[in-house]
Amino acid sequence: MARGKIQIKKIENQTNRQVTYSKRRNGLFKKAHELTVLCDARVSIIMISSTQKLHEYISPSTSTKQVFDQYQKAVGVDLWSSHYEKMQEHLKKLKDVNRNLRREIRQRMGESLNDLGYDQMVNLIEDMDSSLRLIRERKYKVIGNQIETSKKKLRNVEEIHRNLVLELDARQEDPHYGLVEHDGDYNSVLGFPHGPRIIALRLPPNHHHHHHHHPGLHGGGAASDLTTFALLE
Repeated sequence: MARGKIQIKKIENQTNRQVTYSKRRNGLFKKAHELTVLCDARVSIIMISSTQKLHEYISPSTSTKQVFDQYQKAVGVDLWSSHYEKMQEHLKKLKDVNRNLRREIRQRMGESLNDLGYDQMVNLIEDMDSSLRLIRERKYKVIGNQIETSKKKLRNVEEIHRNLVLELDARQEDPHYGLVEHDGDYNSVLGFPHGPRIIALRLPPNHHHHHHHHPGLHGGGAASDLTTFALLE
């Protein structure tokens, strides 16, 4: 079935244009490869799409530089001369800028002043005064930031010191301050809430003669001064 011919003009539809470009590029590269193999030709193709994408084909038996060199030799032109001249001109400008900067640095160090006239000397002094003013402003700003940071650190240290002094005063007024900090510690001391515990209380000496009235309150002999009680949950 014969394919219909298309009119050779720009394809307006962007999607169709990209599809056609991709297909025909691959077909062109295929033909170039066939020329390289069948005819022992050296082929170089450089393509740039409308989206600025670069596609290149080069025969395996050569390189792009060799093709350009042979082209220049066959045509008798130098493709790089204008580019080389532009590079040399740009290099000259950079050297002039570097030389001027070095001279200005020497002048600010008090050197190479013999070639300066009165007006140039005045301009140099004004430039140096302006530079010193900017340097001082930057220096004062840095010092100011350091002072503010030191003040913040000092305030933090003073706050910590005040808290420690208050805590020390509280401990001196109440020796039991901080011994038990919350209810959980009281429960653990008394044996709650993990089941019944036994607590022993030492009775004063004047209570010894009452022991025979409570024989069930202690488990030792009559000479024992400890009374034990079972704590209930």
